[in-house]
Amino acid sequence: MLELALTVVPFVALLALSCWALSISHLLAAGIAAVNGAFLVRLFLIQHDCSHNALFRSRPANEWVGRILGVVTLTPFDVWRRSHSLHHASVGNLDERGLGDIPTLTVGEYRQLSPLRRAIYRLYRHPLFLFGIVPAFVFVLRNRVPAGQMRAGRRYWVSAMLTNLAIAVILGIGIWLGGPAALYAIGPTILVGATIGMWLFYVQHQFEKTVWDHEPKWDLHDAALHGSSHLVLPAPLAWFTANIGAHHVHHLHARVPFYRLAEVLRDHPALDMAQRLTLWQSFRCARLHLWDEERRQLMTFRQARAVPQMAPPRMAA
Repeated sequence: MLELALTVVPFVALLALSCWALSISHLLAAGIAAVNGAFLVRLFLIQHDCSHNALFRSRPANEWVGRILGVVTLTPFDVWRRSHSLHHASVGNLDERGLGDIPTLTVGEYRQLSPLRRAIYRLYRHPLFLFGIVPAFVFVLRNRVPAGQMRAGRRYWVSAMLTNLAIAVILGIGIWLGGPAALYAIGPTILVGATIGMWLFYVQHQFEKTVWDHEPKWDLHDAALHGSSHLVLPAPLAWFTANIGAHHVHHLHARVPFYRLAEVLRDHPALDMAQRLTLWQSFRCARLHLWDEERRQLMTFRQARAVPQMAPPRMAA
């Protein structure tokens, strides 16, 4: 409850301050809203813990706090929880890609593509597209429907539509009170938060020495431990990102709440030293796009061109 309060209170205060600043300068309001994007990231990660039933002892408490936060983060809770569970169950599995992760091809698969499909893949994986356009598309548009879960059950449609309704009501009230200019106090928060969230999700599994395997070689425990990064951030950034940098620990045991992940690293030095990425090193991961099954590493397009041509690969489903 304390961690939730320490995030909600400043988030609401900065939102109110941004709305007040509209009377002085739209640019000032947008700047304050952009700063508030950091608190939105933390709210999303608290919602993420709720999806794992890790924040409260009570399952209903996790679910209802998660649903309320889902309105703020533009992420229907029940839809997110299911897709994220699929991600945890298939992380590092080359035969189960596309379940809540960023599309990634092997070197062999990329070579089998037509020139047009190669260009599309390169465009999608380009940092300006992946971190400039995709975040807004995912949180503002794609999250409005239960993408990929339309046949999974009515509850996911209900989750998405009720979340959309709540968002529309809040947004409508904001525009009614402040006019279209109210978007200056809201939009930058969403864009900054979504971009940081996409970057975090990317570096959690897209690093050079990650682990991917086809079945039956794939092992969930091995993929969780060695296929997830340990992003070592300065203390303030670790706080705003709710210690999600210890992602390998999270995948090993998702029921560990975010505020205790640092204790796990302290008590288990081997985990603390595993898959460490500094902030600067994480930015360099944006250059990695293709998985080399022979060398067992993620590599750049340039590096992939130097890889000898092998037998035709088994394409992913």
